[in-house]
Amino acid sequence: MTRPLGVAVVGFGWMGHAHTRAYLRARHHYPDLPITPQLVAVADPEPGRAEAAAAQYGFAAATTDWRELLTDPRVEAVSVTAPNFLHREIGAAVAASGRHLWIEKPVGLTGDDARAVAAAATTAGVRSTVGFNYRAAPAVAEARALIAGGAVGRVTNARFRFFSDYAAHPDGALSWRFTRSHGGSGVLGDLASHAVDLARHLLGDIEALVADTTTVIPARPTVTGAASHFSRADGPPGPVENPDHVHALLRFAGGARGVLEASRVAVGEQNTYGFEVHGTTGALAWDFRRMGELSVSTGEDYQSQSYRTVFAAPGHGDFGAFQPGAGIAMSYDDTKVIEAVGFLRSIADGTPYGPALDDAVAAATVVDAMLDSARTGAWVSV
Repeated sequence: MTRPLGVAVVGFGWMGHAHTRAYLRARHHYPDLPITPQLVAVADPEPGRAEAAAAQYGFAAATTDWRELLTDPRVEAVSVTAPNFLHREIGAAVAASGRHLWIEKPVGLTGDDARAVAAAATTAGVRSTVGFNYRAAPAVAEARALIAGGAVGRVTNARFRFFSDYAAHPDGALSWRFTRSHGGSGVLGDLASHAVDLARHLLGDIEALVADTTTVIPARPTVTGAASHFSRADGPPGPVENPDHVHALLRFAGGARGVLEASRVAVGEQNTYGFEVHGTTGALAWDFRRMGELSVSTGEDYQSQSYRTVFAAPGHGDFGAFQPGAGIAMSYDDTKVIEAVGFLRSIADGTPYGPALDDAVAAATVVDAMLDSARTGAWVSV
């Protein structure tokens, strides 16, 4: 037996679509899931957008005011996929209303914002999940298992790289992402937070770092109305207020050293997200663009020990919920389904699954430390 769970989505850009599709697909891939999500309501302030979402996906109600969702007794859980500057207000209000919360990273503009939402969820006793979906890739799950099992020996150093070209064009629209008041720390909150979560997920806590940031394109054409990551504009130029690129040296609590880089203006790079992890007896590497492949070098040869490709297969993370055999491709949207299922299971049995608000707080704390280090040029303890 399953029970229905009324869900709502706040903000209906790309990520609102991704959350909604994940809810609809959850029981397709996990037929034993004890909860069946039902699309109750959607909110977006852009005229006509919520109504279009309701027509496309079957939400029972649509509104331009997210506050109305918190007065609807049918709504038991809420996805917050609004812009970063709204995360704190909406996320804390959702939790305080007693509704479970699936919220996109970075959960606000600062570590204080993330901590405020986490505190609200703790006080209300609601379950939470945060959109660090790259850790849901089955090849990443296998990498974590190999590291934990000692397959590469003691981890000595690692590299985490999140490069994108979505803002590389100088005519890219000056959307909210490029202002401090709405987009916060720029590429640090957008992409580096994902890299930090992957680093912590694989290697544990980061204890100190030194970082440098830069804004490559200092001005962009303004735009009226909603704009996506990839929108172009031709309005009067306005200043870009937050960083386009960050690189940092990391010291992990377990003794490993790391390099972390993120860029939204990397020409030639389309979602080049991934990592390389080196240990005393082996190494691992993963590239999101080949999501189902993990490069593995293990053994006792040390020198001239080549990599081999391990294809994600049933038994690696949640792969078996999607495909029956090794090497069959999965997608970005599949990682959001895994995330949604963890959220729904946490509501069903009260046990956290996947990334939660404490992970968002940890990532935001590291991002804040990067900003402090970039301002001072000094190592910062996390």
